Amino acid sequence: MEDMIARFPDQLEEALSLARSIAYREHPHALRQVLISGMGGSGIGGNFVQELTAGECKALIWVNKGYDAPHWVDRHTLAICSSYSGNTEETLSVFEQSTSTGAKVVCIASGGQLLERARARDFDVVALPSGWSSPRACLGYSIVAQLGVLHAAQLIGEGFFREIEAARQLLVKEQDDIRERARKLAGFLADKLPVLYCADGMEAVALRWRQQINENAKMLCWHHVVPEMNHNELVGWHNAQPHLAVIWLRQGDDSLRIAARMDIVQRIIRHYAAASIEVFSKGKTRTERKFYLIHLGDWVSFYLAQERRVDPVEIRVIDYLKAELAKIG
Repeated sequence: MEDMIARFPDQLEEALSLARSIAYREHPHALRQVLISGMGGSGIGGNFVQELTAGECKALIWVNKGYDAPHWVDRHTLAICSSYSGNTEETLSVFEQSTSTGAKVVCIASGGQLLERARARDFDVVALPSGWSSPRACLGYSIVAQLGVLHAAQLIGEGFFREIEAARQLLVKEQDDIRERARKLAGFLADKLPVLYCADGMEAVALRWRQQINENAKMLCWHHVVPEMNHNELVGWHNAQPHLAVIWLRQGDDSLRIAARMDIVQRIIRHYAAASIEVFSKGKTRTERKFYLIHLGDWVSFYLAQERRVDPVEIRVIDYLKAELAKIG
């Protein structure tokens, strides 16, 4: 896992080369909506793409994490099915449902049934590099490949590629500092239950941190978004919570109103939480800041695994679940 996280900047470089070369056969109908289907480490790529392109994409993007395709999928839909292994059963289910709708179907995977079925039906595919033992470590491939498909479909411009290249350079430059920050944060969280708060528009980052802490460090964790949490979860902070540590994921361009809310809520929560700390992103653009926090969070989860003396790669409980489901058929 340490090696896979360290290779994230190189993965972005490889993914950018792949994205720019995506072959896309034109669809006969106008695309009005995009369905991105995926689970876990493949699915969260869709969350980042949805947030990154919110102000530019010419079609509405819906991220689907389940077995069923929405009823609105039709000939005006770009259906992106993403599964690093190519064998994720929920994604395969959505793929099968989408094939008869007239949608433009594009599959992203390193192999498996998804690529086999897509090629058999003559759908466009994006073949990712294989050999990564943990699909959750392949987030760079997932995000950039999906952006590449949107660009090939003429739904977004090339600016995202330049921003991701700038983000890659930032990660290379800041690598030592990122790892040192991550070590300190891991020590801060090691014996606590992490609670993550972020601004609206940054939820994919908090979700990534939560999922990585879950899988790599074998810890429970939760997250919420400001301002929504101000209207519900804030009231739950009513008693002392000595086992909770709050991480505020922040960036310099948060709106004045959001920043004010986060400052006020921090003062409230400090009365109840065992600890509370702000983590500010780095970077000139929102894309750079998101990728900085992605990489920082991945390292935090790795060092947390070391603190807790657990194997960050092992996911036996998920393997057991899949085996039991296979018995059902």
